[in-house]
Amino acid sequence: MDATGYGHFRERRDATIWQQMNAVLKVLLLIAVWLLMISFFLPPYKQLQRDRAAFEQLNTQLTEQKVILARLTRQVTLLKNDPTYLETIARDNLEMMKEGETIFRLEPRRTERSVTPQP
Repeated sequence: MDATGYGHFRERRDATIWQQMNAVLKVLLLIAVWLLMISFFLPPYKQLQRDRAAFEQLNTQLTEQKVILARLTRQVTLLKNDPTYLETIARDNLEMMKEGETIFRLEPRRTERSVTPQP
């Protein structure tokens, strides 16, 4: 024991410091484990997000392709079964007309860029 009688206080203070260091070490260990878990799960999560975005894009393309398929299927059916439609398409593509018929072709309006007048 210490000559002044305060030795047990110093031992207690030293023990308290070690207890505090142990508590800090436990917190640091917990943070390290948490970071390790994040490092294992973050890359697969990011890949999952990329895969979901790619899936949505492909799903949109599929829907667009289904619409195109339906339109083309309808067009093929009309070409096979409707002589009036076939005649209209053939005349339009070959630029032919019936006798006494007048064809008016409307083209979209051209937008002129800023034209500077020349002197």
